[in-house]
Amino acid sequence: MILRLLTALVPTILIELGVLCLLKEHRPKVLLASVAINVLTNPLLNLYLNCIDGGWTSIGVGEVVVVVVEAVCYYLLLRRIDTAIIYSLLCNAISFLTGCLVLLLAALV
Repeated sequence: MILRLLTALVPTILIELGVLCLLKEHRPKVLLASVAINVLTNPLLNLYLNCIDGGWTSIGVGEVVVVVVEAVCYYLLLRRIDTAIIYSLLCNAISFLTGCLVLLLAALV
C-alpha cells in the first residue's frame, strides 16, 4: 500500500513543481509548500479512491476537493486569491491529465 501511495505521490510532486517553475515561481517557501500540500492531499485522495468505487464521479469529487484545499493553502501563503487558484488549478489539472495519459499508454502496451 505504501509503495502504491508513493508511486502516485512522487510523480505528482515532480509534475507540480515543474508546473510552478514554468509559471516562473521560484520562491523556496512556495515550492516547499507545494511539496507539503501534496504530501497531505495526494495520499488522502488515493486512500479515498481505494476505499470507494473509484469511478469517474468519485475521482471528480476528490479532485475538486483537492483543488479547493490546495488553493486555500496557497492563498494562506501568498495572500493572492488569483495566484492561489491558478497554481492549484493548473498544477492539479496537469498532474491529473498526465496520470490519465500514463494509465492510457500502459493499457495500450
